[in-house]
Amino acid sequence: MPNDHATVVERAIAVCLSGEFEELPDLFTEDVVAWSPTILVTSRDELAEALAAQDGAFSDLEASIDSLDVLGNKAFVEFRVTARFTGPFVLGDDVVEPTGGDIVLGAALVAEFDGDRICAYRNYFDELSLLAQMIGE
Repeated sequence: MPNDHATVVERAIAVCLSGEFEELPDLFTEDVVAWSPTILVTSRDELAEALAAQDGAFSDLEASIDSLDVLGNKAFVEFRVTARFTGPFVLGDDVVEPTGGDIVLGAALVAEFDGDRICAYRNYFDELSLLAQMIGE
């Protein structure tokens, strides 16, 4: 298990993007509270379900960390995710059909720790920019 907050955050981002959630118990507390424009959860099980539900629309996902600072029990991260839009994306009652095009999404994340695991995080990104890239504008 990773033992410093910077490593835990980097690994958490990679695991959440990979769809391989076996490491979630090592990275997140059981009662983790997480928010983003597309996720609101209050447990690790809900987090796994929400992440699994997003699986399929994007392939070749990669994250690159632009900056990562740790202050006490908080980590502040700016990162970019690149991906290919290769599967349908469900948006409420609508479906955005894949274009096969590349997506680049800038994001910022604030993670709070309880010991060596993330107990809460807030992930910020521009969902309109993501949608514009998905529809080719």
